Amino acid sequence: MAEVLRTEGLVKRFGGLLATNHVDFVLNDGEIKGLIGPNGAGKTTFYNLITGVYEPDEGKVFFMGEDITALRPNEICRKGLVRTYQITSVFPKLSVYENVRLAAQVGFSGKVSAFRDISTFRQVSEHVDQILERIDLTPLKDQPACEISQGDQRLLEVAIALGSKPRVLLLDEPTAGLSAKETGTLVEKIQGLFDEGIIRNMVLVEHDIEVVTGLAHTICVLNYGEVIKDGPTQEVCDDARVQEVYLVGGQINA
Repeated sequence: MAEVLRTEGLVKRFGGLLATNHVDFVLNDGEIKGLIGPNGAGKTTFYNLITGVYEPDEGKVFFMGEDITALRPNEICRKGLVRTYQITSVFPKLSVYENVRLAAQVGFSGKVSAFRDISTFRQVSEHVDQILERIDLTPLKDQPACEISQGDQRLLEVAIALGSKPRVLLLDEPTAGLSAKETGTLVEKIQGLFDEGIIRNMVLVEHDIEVVTGLAHTICVLNYGEVIKDGPTQEVCDDARVQEVYLVGGQINA
């Protein structure tokens, strides 16, 4: 199975705190992988390392076989490693359509510029329309992002990510703050994007274990910055140490 994302011995220190401790991580082609762990386990730090927000103190990050460890976040995004955020991150005053269009322009050209062939703008417009239709946001396309519901804002974040034409989509707590109904809708959309081949590769950081076990083929568990288990979803859920660390003696049901 081909690797699309791999880290080797990834270390990040903040003073005396070891946030990630020699993390080895692999995402294979055609896989949804969950990344779970208690608060403070190092999940967000790990995302920041692989997307170029932080520079690792030790270790390497490889994407599609290329060493991207020293690249800037915008360069990594343009290569197709695209991330959503735990805190909703949209342009609130722009319309739903304009939010996605900005990402799509970068996805098509690598930069936003007024000087380009008119056909590019047509391609961008068609791409945005297709995304909004697929995510069921077309009826809201002209509304300012700040005026749509929290659930629809989360869908908009996914749509923005799709605008950049990701080869790997990193989802960071996508259901945070959502109702059970909104969570179900978002999970259905994510599964549909994968099933239809629109997004072949995903990493999912999520506290709702039912969401993780419902979507992920494999799970990596972090605790105090270390990987304590990595494998198929059911195998990870059945692991005694994972149950102790993640649910303090409880049981994870996949």
